[in-house]
Amino acid sequence: MLSDRQLQILEIAKRAGRVQVEELSQRYEVSVQTIRKDLNDLCDQRLLSRVHGGAVISSGVENVGYDARRAIAAAEKAAIGRAVADLVPDRASLFINIGTTTEAVATALLRHAGLMVITNNINVATIMRPYPEIEVVIAGGVVRRSDGGIVGEAAVDFIKQFRVDVAVIGVSAIDADGSLLDYDYREVRVAQAIISNARQVILASDATKFDRSAPVRIGHISQIDTFVTDHCPLPQIRRICAEANVRLIEAVGAKAAAEEVA
Repeated sequence: MLSDRQLQILEIAKRAGRVQVEELSQRYEVSVQTIRKDLNDLCDQRLLSRVHGGAVISSGVENVGYDARRAIAAAEKAAIGRAVADLVPDRASLFINIGTTTEAVATALLRHAGLMVITNNINVATIMRPYPEIEVVIAGGVVRRSDGGIVGEAAVDFIKQFRVDVAVIGVSAIDADGSLLDYDYREVRVAQAIISNARQVILASDATKFDRSAPVRIGHISQIDTFVTDHCPLPQIRRICAEANVRLIEAVGAKAAAEEVA
């Protein structure tokens, strides 16, 4: 049986995607030890999974809500977006797929000139549409109400008509063995088509994706040319990137290192 506080903590995690020990301690005016016990109880029942400083929702079959995903690691996603934008030259053609991190990339690309952007993400199209230096081409297909993603066979067929310079993709989870994972098999089909029809593939994903699980496999990190994250805490992922000649860029880690040297 769960206590009232534990049930409330679980609901907070479902809405926000994750909970922090310090924040819960202040919210409920109890000690951090009490909150850690609550989280351990929830994790023992496989309702949450512990991460550094807190816990995340442990469902491996259902994604966190769109508004919650936008709030998770927002500053880190913005840093990733800027780092990815630095890799994209003016007058390039791009795929940008579904995800809140790829939306941060779209925002960071707004100062570029002469871009052609093909996307199956209505939010990306909305962000970039007002800018005359960017031509936006949007895929057809089924619009997912939850987040404005366009999925399905029509979107796959549409993507296959193009051969672009750069693809920017996001994922829902990254397994320790390098597998790139998502929740919706229809979205995965589109992502696979994007990877297959780009000269260069950039994976943009924040470090919280290492704490999550999802049931559908997009591919493997060795298929990516560049992996941009805020920081990479897993030595095995670093090793895979090195062995597969995948460029690893840590947007927040690199900034912190530069500030430390300065």
